[in-house]
Amino acid sequence: MDSLDLNLLVTLDVLLDEGSVVGAAKRLQLSASAMSRALARLREATGDPLLVRAGRGLVPTPRALELRGHVRQVVIDAEAVLRPALKLDLPSLTRTFAIRSTEGFAETFGPELIARVSAEAPLVKLSFLTKQDKDSTPLRDGTVDLETGVIGRMMGPEIRAVGLFRDRFVGVVRRGHRLAKGRMTPERYVTAGHVVIERRGLRAAMVDEVLERMGLARNVVATVGGFGPAIALARGSDMVATVPERHTAGLCEGLHRFKLPVPVEDFTISLFWHPRLDADPAHRWLRSLMVDVCKSAPLSSS
Repeated sequence: MDSLDLNLLVTLDVLLDEGSVVGAAKRLQLSASAMSRALARLREATGDPLLVRAGRGLVPTPRALELRGHVRQVVIDAEAVLRPALKLDLPSLTRTFAIRSTEGFAETFGPELIARVSAEAPLVKLSFLTKQDKDSTPLRDGTVDLETGVIGRMMGPEIRAVGLFRDRFVGVVRRGHRLAKGRMTPERYVTAGHVVIERRGLRAAMVDEVLERMGLARNVVATVGGFGPAIALARGSDMVATVPERHTAGLCEGLHRFKLPVPVEDFTISLFWHPRLDADPAHRWLRSLMVDVCKSAPLSSS
């Protein structure tokens, strides 16, 4: 080609993201024939078919997979260059931010975060969403602004992250429980009735791996899908819940917490966002606020 149309970079970015000529056309508000012509131009420019037929759909070639991350970053950088630099006026900022996290984050850090947001930007609203998995699609498609959690293999390589705090798993029982007194041993821990969280990728499974190497296993009485129900059951019964200490501190008020009698590594809770929001002044302000609130929040007494 004599000259390269840089608009084709946006087209290529959307095509690789959608994996469909029809889907890309709808997203860019073009006709399917126009998108097909754009794909033909891209194939000519790159010397590669980029997307090839596989059954009823299209799959990217190795060259397309190689280009995907580079093209995405170029488009993000171009958008940042062309976006006007606006001075952030917090008192008049009107915006709703969606924050996706596992159980306990809103209860533990929400009150202070909401108070800080209300004091600095009274028209801003926060929407806390329950996190069911580690799929980063909601960050990519813009339905979620920020997400908290542990960095995992399912997290997209382009996703930005900053550490919020270190956490560890602890045992939680009601006040007056027999495990609230005396020296905790692996044997005492496993023989008590346990409520266990069953969720894909949950790091609490490390507890069972360590116990198995010791020839022990927890006495599982009930299973639930999240930390909130596990803590509620521990509060109203003689069962033990094993949960992250700082992340669920707000849910564990009034309960007795104890250090696990087996060696389980601490882990980092991080804040995630999509790179297209790196330079957004309002988003940067909220990220900074969340980091400050999480780092300064005291650990509730047990």
